[in-house]
Amino acid sequence: MNKSELIEQIAKGAGVSKASAGRALDAATSAIAKALKKGETVTLIGFGTFYVGKRAARNGRNPRTGETIKIKAANSPKFRAGKALKDAVN
Repeated sequence: MNKSELIEQIAKGAGVSKASAGRALDAATSAIAKALKKGETVTLIGFGTFYVGKRAARNGRNPRTGETIKIKAANSPKFRAGKALKDAVN
């Protein structure tokens, strides 16, 4: 499912126009991204939790030259599915 198909499903389920559903989806994803940027977690009960994971600095290898390179520490967005979502999938 891509973004436009998701917007169509939201519009159908909520009984709103596709334009309204698109704006709502954009607002929701923007709010989640802003919260993660601040280092906060976003929990949607029954669906799951979005959080920021930390990756430590490490040594890697350039596959082309075989040279060892240093990879900087980084933050990455992560998602942990909630029980209701896990049950719905299984």
